[in-house]
Amino acid sequence: MKIGADSRTKVISALVLAGLAIIIVANALFSNSGSPASANTTQAPATLPPASRLSHRRGATSPAKNARVAAPTLDPTLQLNLLKQSEETKYAGSGRNIFVAQAEPIPRPIAPGPTDTPPNPGPAQPPAPPPINLKFFGFANKPGQPKKVFLSQGEDIFIAGEGDIVNRRYRVLHIGPASVEVEDVLNNNTQSLPLTLG
Repeated sequence: MKIGADSRTKVISALVLAGLAIIIVANALFSNSGSPASANTTQAPATLPPASRLSHRRGATSPAKNARVAAPTLDPTLQLNLLKQSEETKYAGSGRNIFVAQAEPIPRPIAPGPTDTPPNPGPAQPPAPPPINLKFFGFANKPGQPKKVFLSQGEDIFIAGEGDIVNRRYRVLHIGPASVEVEDVLNNNTQSLPLTLG
């Protein structure tokens, strides 16, 4: 396929224009130092930010109260004057150590406090054993056999004779006509249970 002279000049002019456009864009991107906007932003000083103003109100005094901070720019050049200002700034705080949890020391007592201890009441008495919560409500008598009694604990009912152990804890010691003597084996506690009707 042959390209005519007319279309060949159009292709060449398009390539030349594209090359010029690339050169102009690259020049605009990589040469910010000559632009007047960047020169204005590097020379314009700003005042202290609000956070540093608050620190002055709290009592943190600094010798450079009127220190100026430059506005952030995209200019990559190192500005030595701002670096020197930041090196000369010295922190003079209020004297509070921020690395200690308690800032103020604990005041010492002027006179020693009373050291009287309450009198010793003697050895502590052991707690009273818990009461036996069995109820005696009847007899189970058969001729020729030892006497047995009906005992209840809550909804449980037990039949026991003298010497028997009830509910793995209570031993029946003596069965009388109107009461039963029961021993709490765990606490060495003996109690007499009266006959209750109903």
